[in-house]
Amino acid sequence: MNTLTKMALGLMGQLKARPARGDSSQSVALPPPGKDGGMPLMQALWQRQSQREFGTQPLPETTLGELLWATAGVNRPALGGRTAPSAMNSQEVDVFVALPSGLYLYDAAAHALRLEVPSDIRGITGYQDFTDEAALDLVFVADHRRMTLVPAAQREAYAFTAAGAMAQNLYLYCASQGLATVIRAWLDRHALAQAMELGADQQVLLAQTVGYPKQVSTGS
Repeated sequence: MNTLTKMALGLMGQLKARPARGDSSQSVALPPPGKDGGMPLMQALWQRQSQREFGTQPLPETTLGELLWATAGVNRPALGGRTAPSAMNSQEVDVFVALPSGLYLYDAAAHALRLEVPSDIRGITGYQDFTDEAALDLVFVADHRRMTLVPAAQREAYAFTAAGAMAQNLYLYCASQGLATVIRAWLDRHALAQAMELGADQQVLLAQTVGYPKQVSTGS
């Protein structure tokens, strides 16, 4: 679906999810992340970039598990510490994963996915056409109920900061693994919140597309 069509449907309140494809399992246990492999940090920083052309191939579960752990996984089990910072350890930002088989919530403590909506909402996560068919789209959502220690006027700023840290973690993982990714703020937040069945205290912050780089044919 192209950008203009998405914008028109959004204005009419008709930007809707597609039926799920594949096995919409209620929960998916992810393989544990590895501690080796990838490229050195400085090399990953040199390779870090936004890309907007994606292949349609699904990612292996091992890669999916590692990219989610890199984004917001538990790296200090005894403390429940994460790979990305959170002010006062509020952990107010949830990571949702839009796959062809449905919308899942990443459970960092269990390192697993939990099905939230059995629909393919990838196309609603942004106005860009590539969101429809890339392997997955992440959606960062703030739950303001977890921010009671933060003054109300500052909660949104805190949440966006935490989401930005998560997004950069994912950028570096993708750079290290040769994956394409781009963070996005141009989206219909109302339509997306409806499709995700979010509550009044949950706020859509940003989205980020991930997949293999699109292979361009050079002909014969």
